[in-house]
Amino acid sequence: MFGIEFSELLLIGIVALVVIGPERLPRVARTAGHLFGRIQRYVANIKADINREIQAEELKKLQEEIRSSVSSLEESITKELHQGDQALHEVQAQIHEIIEIPRKQAEDIVNPAPPEHEPPVAEAPPPQPQLELGLDTPPEDAATVPRKHS
Repeated sequence: MFGIEFSELLLIGIVALVVIGPERLPRVARTAGHLFGRIQRYVANIKADINREIQAEELKKLQEEIRSSVSSLEESITKELHQGDQALHEVQAQIHEIIEIPRKQAEDIVNPAPPEHEPPVAEAPPPQPQLELGLDTPPEDAATVPRKHS
């Protein structure tokens, strides 16, 4: 344990027996055992406290690393979303140029708007049906047409 061999322990036991005496030696050994146990428990508690503090520090470092990685991941995702949004707007503009502008041009060609500076021309009324009196056609030969004698 402390680098003490059996022969050294035997020597310490003999000296204690001579100095303390055989009547008080068992009581002193018991008290020494209790003290030694208390010291061992005290040292074990201190070791446990030190280990807990070390673990707490490691956990704090780990927590900080996780927070930094989460924030960098969040920034990366936000950046990618922004780039994706820009790409969508560009594609939307291209689609508008490809489809909507030619469609409007075709509609303007098919249905031209009246010029703004000239008044609109009124449409002529539809022709009225006429009675056929034969006035429209030139007379054929005057000899063939019967005349009335007056």
